[in-house]
Amino acid sequence: MKKLILYTGIVTALVFSTANLAHAQEKKVLSEQGRGAIIGGAGGAIVGGLIGHNVGGALIGGAVGAGGGYIIGNESRKHKEKKRIAAYRAAYYQKHGHYPNAYVYSKSRN
Repeated sequence: MKKLILYTGIVTALVFSTANLAHAQEKKVLSEQGRGAIIGGAGGAIVGGLIGHNVGGALIGGAVGAGGGYIIGNESRKHKEKKRIAAYRAAYYQKHGHYPNAYVYSKSRN
């Protein structure tokens, strides 16, 4: 019962610490990598604590989960960026009839 209360308290503290409660002037958005690391770390710590039955298991699980979550978040970000660029190129092609050039060619200076 004590472990259940402890883990519930940890998860509750994590949820409240990541919430933007009092930012009226500016809104900071957590990156995909950061969000993945937090979720993976919390999940890994809970699973590691339950499997290992001690704090060491929770620490190892949290570290592995955070690393895995960061990698998954990074891949998700790259996938969204790739889709965004493809949509831009398709819209540019539809409007101009050709794809955007990577280089701007200017007249030669003779």
